[in-house]
Amino acid sequence: MDYIQGFIMGIAYVAPIGLQNLFVINTALTQKRSRAYITALIVIFFDITLALACFFGIGKIMELHPMLENIILGVGSVVVIYIGIMVFKDRKTDLAHKDDLNIPILKVITTACVVTWFNPQAIIDGTMMLGAFNASLSPAAGKLFILGVATASIAWFLGLSTILTIFKKKFTPTVLKYINIVCGSIILFYGFKLFLNLLVNVL
Repeated sequence: MDYIQGFIMGIAYVAPIGLQNLFVINTALTQKRSRAYITALIVIFFDITLALACFFGIGKIMELHPMLENIILGVGSVVVIYIGIMVFKDRKTDLAHKDDLNIPILKVITTACVVTWFNPQAIIDGTMMLGAFNASLSPAAGKLFILGVATASIAWFLGLSTILTIFKKKFTPTVLKYINIVCGSIILFYGFKLFLNLLVNVL
């Protein structure tokens, strides 16, 4: 039961459209299938490590150092805005060209790390949600719960990549262009929202 509860909460935590999802969606639509799965696995790794950190202790560190939340919001908002600008400016729509594009694996790793660990909202939300569950569960139940959360991350990102790569041909270059515009706009809005949250905290 604790495992199932963890799985359901894991889906609820990871499913809302966010930086990780946008990164996986963009890769699945513009890269070959093998690269889409590699990207999904890398994102899963960083997502699970963040979930573990939130579940086992980031909240306690933030309680001891209240300024840390503001630092995370400040740095994170700048990084998110930068990512949004880069996505918004990417207007390449030649699918054949993009499909052959060999993005360095190091860039995939660093981008996956940034959209996960430099996403302040994910850290704060994860700490509040997963940390709260950790406080309410026994050690044995907690292990099953966080295992369910990790399984949800694997199922979600691999499933998302699979569905998008199967139906990729349904997306025309024009559709991809507008997806980039929409995704970039969402990320920019998200980044400015985080910056406003920082101002509210400081003022």
